[in-house]
Amino acid sequence: MKYGKIPEEEQQELLPGVDFSLPEDHPETARGLAPGKGRPLEVRAGGTMWTIRAWRGSVYPQKAPQRTWPTHYGQSFGTIELNATHYRIHPPERMAEWAAAMPDDFRFCPKFPAIITHYRRFNDCAGPTDDFIAGLDALGSKRGPAFIQLPPHFSPKHADRLMAYLQTWPRSFEAAVEFRHPGWFAPDPEFAQAVESVWEAMREWGIGAVISDTALRRDAVHMRMTAPFLLLRFGGYEGHPSDEWRLKEWCRRIQAWHAEGLQSVDLLVHQPDSIRTPETCRMFSELAKSQLGAELRVPAPALF
Repeated sequence: MKYGKIPEEEQQELLPGVDFSLPEDHPETARGLAPGKGRPLEVRAGGTMWTIRAWRGSVYPQKAPQRTWPTHYGQSFGTIELNATHYRIHPPERMAEWAAAMPDDFRFCPKFPAIITHYRRFNDCAGPTDDFIAGLDALGSKRGPAFIQLPPHFSPKHADRLMAYLQTWPRSFEAAVEFRHPGWFAPDPEFAQAVESVWEAMREWGIGAVISDTALRRDAVHMRMTAPFLLLRFGGYEGHPSDEWRLKEWCRRIQAWHAEGLQSVDLLVHQPDSIRTPETCRMFSELAKSQLGAELRVPAPALF
């Protein structure tokens, strides 16, 4: 996750000065969580892809052919940020093949295709949207929330375009939105009403709001829940002590949100080149077990 990431050459200087503490809940969060109150909490952790060669000999058997890596990934993680769908709309047959390789409790979190979000920017998207939904449907019970990653320059002046698209999205398919332009968090007075209308519509329609915990964009840690599921994109720093401290803080907040109705959490880990993603998921698993009583599927420290 390069968004809000401190460049490697500047981390030693800048990382100690980042205030990673979580803001207070947005005043509307309780309303977004309330519908699911009382349900058991589901917690999953995973990465952003399974094509990580560096995982040979740890997550994957040393000599396992690459075609088997999805199966081994599913045996080691509980979720995935499926970036493959951002770059191409895969046919239902391929999506069903990926789903078949995973355990019953695995969940995919597919990213909306760029042709919808970045190229057509929600204009004339009926065809690509239908094709994307067909692929999502093929995931069956392993389909988690899909999410829209808005382009960085998609500002609140385009709120009506986003609103029109979200209004047509089928409610039976969980979805969330990742806002990136600062105006969605601290709107210009000219667009404040439009921004609030989008946030309120998302709550009404059960569409979630992705939280991206990244160092240089603390405004994106908006703490406004509009649905009882959390997609948490976590930008880590390769085992820096701040990674563990931040995950502890998230477990505390997740515990509080569960008491208010939070139903599920997908921690989507971003580490440089995904090398330390397994270690980060194991760290989160230990914290989630002690603080939330949740059992997560994560890679063993050394399988092979």
